[in-house]
Amino acid sequence: MTIKRKEPPVEPFKRSLTACVRTIAGDSEVQVAFHAGQPLLVGKSVNLPEPPRTPTKLEIAVLRGCADSLSLQAACHDKRLHERLAPSHGPARDAFEAMERARIEAVGSNRMEGVAQNLTAKLEASYAHGRFAKVRSREEAPLPDALALLVRQHLTGDAPPENAKALVDEWRPWVDERAGDLFERLSEHVDDQEAFARLMQDMLRAFDLIQDAQEAQGSEQEEQEPDVSEGGSESSDENEAGETGTEEQEPQDAAEQDNLGELDENDLPAPADENDNEELQGDESTETSEPWRPNASVLDDPELFGYRVFTREHDEEEAAENLATPEELDRLRAFLDKELRGLSSVVARLANRLQRRLMAQQNRDWDFDLEEGALDSSRLTRVIVDPTAPLSFKQESDINFRDTVVTLLIDNSGSMRGRPILVAACCADILARTLERCGVKVEILGFTTRAWKGGQAREAWLNDGKPPNPGRLNDLRHIVYKTADAPWRRTKRSLALMMREGLLKENIDGESLAWAHRRLLGRPEQRRILMMISDGAPVDDSTLSVNSPHYLEHHLRQVINEIETKSPVELIAIGIGHDVTRYYRRAVTITDPSELAGAMTDKLVELFEEKSAAAPKRRGRKGRHSLH
Repeated sequence: MTIKRKEPPVEPFKRSLTACVRTIAGDSEVQVAFHAGQPLLVGKSVNLPEPPRTPTKLEIAVLRGCADSLSLQAACHDKRLHERLAPSHGPARDAFEAMERARIEAVGSNRMEGVAQNLTAKLEASYAHGRFAKVRSREEAPLPDALALLVRQHLTGDAPPENAKALVDEWRPWVDERAGDLFERLSEHVDDQEAFARLMQDMLRAFDLIQDAQEAQGSEQEEQEPDVSEGGSESSDENEAGETGTEEQEPQDAAEQDNLGELDENDLPAPADENDNEELQGDESTETSEPWRPNASVLDDPELFGYRVFTREHDEEEAAENLATPEELDRLRAFLDKELRGLSSVVARLANRLQRRLMAQQNRDWDFDLEEGALDSSRLTRVIVDPTAPLSFKQESDINFRDTVVTLLIDNSGSMRGRPILVAACCADILARTLERCGVKVEILGFTTRAWKGGQAREAWLNDGKPPNPGRLNDLRHIVYKTADAPWRRTKRSLALMMREGLLKENIDGESLAWAHRRLLGRPEQRRILMMISDGAPVDDSTLSVNSPHYLEHHLRQVINEIETKSPVELIAIGIGHDVTRYYRRAVTITDPSELAGAMTDKLVELFEEKSAAAPKRRGRKGRHSLH
C-alpha cells in the first residue's frame, strides 16, 4: 500500500486561486507562483505572496485582491500602448500609472461583486499603517495616491478607506477646481485604455505636471524621430500609420513584462531622453551629448538613473568589533559555538565536500630539468644509465586557482531574525575556514540600516520642510565582519555579532550590493566572486512612504544588470524563502534555512568547475599532475 502524505491545509486555496487568476486573465497559459515577495506580474507569470499555513479571513481576502489586481492587469492592460502614451519620468509618470491602475481595477469591480470586495480588502490593508490618517498639508499627502483613490471613487462609487480619507480630502478641492470636468468624462472611457490615457494626459497638463503634448508623449516621439529627420511630416504620417506593425516586430525580453507598478521614472532614465531631444537641435548638441552618456554607470552615479539619496551624512561603514564590547562579542561567540555543534555534522560534511572538489581542481604545474629545487625522483634512472649525468630537479609553479577572492554579502534585515540569520552566520563561519584552507580568500560583509523607518536622515528631511521626491530616506549601516586579508582565527569573534539583538533592521539591497562590488574591484586577485544571501526584496518604510512603491527594487535591478553585464565580478545569489531568480541570472532559491549550506557549497563548486573547464591546457616543458 502506498502511503499518501497529507498536503498542507493551504494547498487547496492555492489551487483555487490559480484557477481564478487564469480565468480572470482569460489565458490558460498564465503561471502562478507563491513566494515571500511582493505581488508581481512578469510576462505570463503571476507571483503572489506565500499565504500562512492557516490564513485568516482577512489574509485570504487581501491575497485574493492581489491576485485579482494582477489578473485584471493581464486582461485589460496593453503594456506597449501604455509605454507609448505615458509621460517619460517624474511625478507625472507616477500619477499616470496610479490612475491607470485604478482604471484596471475599476473594470473588474464594476463587473464582479466578489472581485470588488477583494480589491477593497487589498486597498484597506495597504493603508492600514495609518500614515495618512491625519495629514495636515499636501506635502504629507502623495498626489498619485490621492488621484488613484479619486478615480476609483468616480468610476466605482466606492469611498476611500477610512485611513486615506484625510489624504483624499486634502487634494479633492484642488483637483476639482483644475480638472473637475475631465473627471466627469473618465467613466465614458473606462474600457478604452487609449482614450482614457488621453484624458489623463489632459488632466496632468491641468495639474501643471506636464507642460505640453511633446512631454506627455515622449515615447511616441522617440519612435517617430528617425523618420521626421529624413522625410519631414510625410514620413511622420507613414510612421504613424505603420506603428502597430513596427511594434509587433520589436523583441521583448522578460524584464520588459514587469507589472504596471514597476513602471516609473527608473525604467526610462532622464539622460536618454535628454540626448534624444538634443539630437534634434543640431550637430552641436549631438557632439556635446556623446562623450558622457556611454560611460554613465549606476554604480558610479545612481542619480543619473533616477535614484537619489537625501543625505549620506549619517551613513556608516563599521568593523563588527566596533559595534559591541569585547565581553558581548565573547558571549555571542559562545552562543554561536553552541549552535555550531548542532549544525556541524551537516555543514561540516558539505564544507569537506567543497574542499575535496576544490583541491581536486587545483592542477599543479611543475618546471622540470632544473639545476635546483626538489629532487625529481622520476628521472633518477638517468643517473643509473649514465653516472656522469647531473641530477634533475623540479619546482612547483604558481597556481592561478589560488588567486581568487570570495565575498559573502549577508542580509542583516529584521526578517532574517531567528533561524535564518543563525544558519547564515554558521555557514559563513565554516565556509570561511574551508575556503581559507583551499587558498581562497574570503570577505564577509553585512548590510542593514541604523534605525527603523528612517533615522537622522528622515529627521533632516522633516526639518527641511519635507521636499518632494527625497529619494533614500534612512541611514545605512554596512558592517565588515571579516576582511579578505584577515585570517579566520582573528575575526571569528566578530562573526558572532550577527546574533546581537537589535542589530537587524531594514535592508536597502542596491546600495549595499554596489558597496560590496566596489570593495571587490579594489582587490588584486584575478578572480572575484560576490555571493548575495537575502530573504526578500529591498524594504525601507521611510523611503517607500515618500517615493514610488518599487523605488528601491528598481535601483537593485539596475545595479545587478550593471554588475552582470559590465563587471569582471562574478555575481551569484541565494534567496531564503524569496525568489531571487527574477533579479539575478545566476541564483537559487531555498525554502528552508537548513538548505543554505548545501546551496552555498553547490554554487561555489559550480563556479570553480566552470573556470576549470574553461581554462586552456598549457604546453611546453611544464608537466601537469592532478591531485585526486
